[in-house]
Amino acid sequence: MYFKRKELEKFRSFKGPLIDVRSPSEYYKGHLPNSINIPLFDNDERSIIGTIYKKEGRKQAVIEGLTFFEKKMELLLDNLFKSIESYKIIHNKNNKFFIRIYCSRGGMRSQSIAWLIEKYKLNPITLKGGYKIYRRWVLDSFSKKLNLVVIGGKTGTGKTRLLSLLEKYKYQTIDLEGFACHRGSTFGGLGMKEQPSNEQFENIIAEKLNSFKCSNNIFVEAESANIGKCKIPHEFFNQMKHSRRIEILRSESNRLNELIDTYSVFKKEELQESVLRIKKRLGPQRTKIALESINNEKWDLVCKSVLDYYDKCYEFEKVGKTNIRLLDLTDKKYDERILELINNVL
Repeated sequence: MYFKRKELEKFRSFKGPLIDVRSPSEYYKGHLPNSINIPLFDNDERSIIGTIYKKEGRKQAVIEGLTFFEKKMELLLDNLFKSIESYKIIHNKNNKFFIRIYCSRGGMRSQSIAWLIEKYKLNPITLKGGYKIYRRWVLDSFSKKLNLVVIGGKTGTGKTRLLSLLEKYKYQTIDLEGFACHRGSTFGGLGMKEQPSNEQFENIIAEKLNSFKCSNNIFVEAESANIGKCKIPHEFFNQMKHSRRIEILRSESNRLNELIDTYSVFKKEELQESVLRIKKRLGPQRTKIALESINNEKWDLVCKSVLDYYDKCYEFEKVGKTNIRLLDLTDKKYDERILELINNVL
């Protein structure tokens, strides 16, 4: 296994376009970030080959695969050359570089494409162990000891904004909500892109961690174990539970203004749908007030209606509550002057 990880490090060290030749469904489930999906077989073709392999053996499966390959060779080449040209333009590369190719286990699919590219006197390199060995590296990365600092605080204290400020000034940050494309609440999906698969969510976190010096502070926002449909990796979440925590305190008026700025820009219908998803927990009276206030654009009443609900939920949040430093940012602007306050409480 150590040998294969060294192969992964070597593969990643080369410069050039990164091509994933697995099927679209495999790619969607999880892939190396910044890779381009140029599938050797589509989802149906892969399924057919897999069925033949189980029923008739490897030889017949290979023959069927070659039949598919022959029919689409021209299209594959066209897509490959477009990717290569795009890489050359973006990176201003006319000298020698490698075309990095991987499949599931570093087997026939990546080797077939590499063989094809070699015929055009280009420089392919394949990943031994394929995506499988990459995933092992991803999962192992969460077991490393990390110097996490959790940023906590009730809804509307501007935790995400503070994390963005830290990122701007070159602090090491992990934006879990940004990676998950979700804010973690019933309103969390508003205005966000489609969430990645859980596997790809893990891949993105691991890649970010790989760019850090683990002994330095890594700031992360307090979250529940699930952010929308994405689940924080267990080992990483466990470290969050036992890490130092900065608890942000702000006044209710500060918090209401933060929520109004965040959510008043969305369509009324979307906000009302979000309220209805938690109507049992809000209760009939608060639900009615929230829905009517949205319709009348009385955003302070909308936010007050849900703030009490979120504050009660917050009492059950357990991340990093054993080593807390309080930081009162009431009425303070979120600018570089806050960074000194953060450094003082650590």
